[in-house]
Amino acid sequence: MSRHARAIALTIFIGLALTAPGSAQEKRYDPGASDTIIKIGNTAPYSGPLSSNGIIARTESAYFKMINEQGGVNGRKIEFISYDDAYSPPKTVEQTRKLIESDEVLLLFNQLGTPTTMSVIKYVNAKKVPQLFIAAGGTIFGDHKTYPWSMGLQPSYQSETRIYGRYLHENYPGGKIAVLSSNDDFGRDNIKGLKDGLGDAVGNIVAEVTYETSAPTIDSELVKLKFSGASIFVNFASAKFAAQAIKKAAEIGWKPVHILHGNSQSISAVLKPAGLENAKDIITASYSKDPADAAWKDDPGLKRFSEFIVKYMPGEDKDNFYVVYGYNAAQALVGILKQCKDDLTRANIMRQAEALNQVHLDMLLPDVTLSTTSTDHYPIEQMQLQKFDGQSWVRFGSAIDGTLSEK
Repeated sequence: MSRHARAIALTIFIGLALTAPGSAQEKRYDPGASDTIIKIGNTAPYSGPLSSNGIIARTESAYFKMINEQGGVNGRKIEFISYDDAYSPPKTVEQTRKLIESDEVLLLFNQLGTPTTMSVIKYVNAKKVPQLFIAAGGTIFGDHKTYPWSMGLQPSYQSETRIYGRYLHENYPGGKIAVLSSNDDFGRDNIKGLKDGLGDAVGNIVAEVTYETSAPTIDSELVKLKFSGASIFVNFASAKFAAQAIKKAAEIGWKPVHILHGNSQSISAVLKPAGLENAKDIITASYSKDPADAAWKDDPGLKRFSEFIVKYMPGEDKDNFYVVYGYNAAQALVGILKQCKDDLTRANIMRQAEALNQVHLDMLLPDVTLSTTSTDHYPIEQMQLQKFDGQSWVRFGSAIDGTLSEK
């Protein structure tokens, strides 16, 4: 080749070297993403003891359908692959492996449950697959050092229950407390937060009773708690058992100050089955809007939520707390995917998830936002106390920050 020809060839090569990398960087994909699709994996309890929570994933599926009909995320359609794990850790392991190894999803989203998620979290992190907005408040899900590819969504259980402990310490300093919780990581996390919040009043706890999630009822546990002499009942049960506890307390004539875990505050799924009158004056904490609350009747976020329900979930109870939860989670994820633009790699998804700065969602309370960093995997840390008046939840006080001292 002549010197002139070599010069021309070198010029062409340099030109390609300058343009090609830029073009390649415009679109970067990991398994589960392409020019047309984004695969998202999920496990949920469509059956089993927490089947009432299955509506969360169904809401998310409907939300993604809406996004797809609107053109998708940056032109890509979402393929939401959700499997039933029946709130059984062995099934969660099986289905999660299937999602990653067979379906080759880009990320896992809003997997539900503390024991179920704990059964796969080491595997998911070893695979370096984003596990975003876990639908459980286990404090460990925000442990960015141990599990850098995982992140919760809601306030951690310890953060929430610390708020209850502080409230009881300040308002019922001498009250005797009886606690009901599940015999698993969910229950243990809740108990730790409560005791931390009670501080030097932790001795006010006169009874702690646990139940197995496989049990048919918790009637005998409620009788034990009543006869402990407690004037305060801290009900940290999941939905099905929380409803049983509310109903049984009324049946045996026990009328203590009743604290209910935020996971079980759904009016339609928990309080109605328990009897609305039986649930009157129960206290819980929330970070999201209650669609039944007249205070939001002119709220733009509620209007968008209501329009979504009418079109994509006709006949569904929009007042269901779990529907609101699923809507918020799906909206948050879509926001992250939009921020990823054409860099749909797993590493970039985590970078964007760790860069949330006071992001507000349609159905969050006004003072509640999502904020994260590479060393803060707890997106939501504010909650507001509320009391049930027999028909709806009535907020009182201002939003409380339950930031964990462990961070």
